[in-house]
Amino acid sequence: KVQRTFPMKSYAQAISFTSAIGQLAESQNHHPAILLEYSTVTVTFWTHIINGLHKNDFIMSAKVNCLFSREYKK
Repeated sequence: KVQRTFPMKSYAQAISFTSAIGQLAESQNHHPAILLEYSTVTVTFWTHIINGLHKNDFIMSAKVNCLFSREYKK
């Protein structure tokens, strides 16, 4: 699994980031596990069908990292 926890300024920002990840995941048809807590969002990618990592997991992880850096980084 590829996992990262992203720090947020507020719960509202965490909700916004979670929604943005959801939109990205839908557009790419590759969906992570997302844990939303008050000031953090934890995103985990892995490919269920192979019970492991696929190149798409790394691509999506990079896209989520870019989204965070561009829109949400403190």
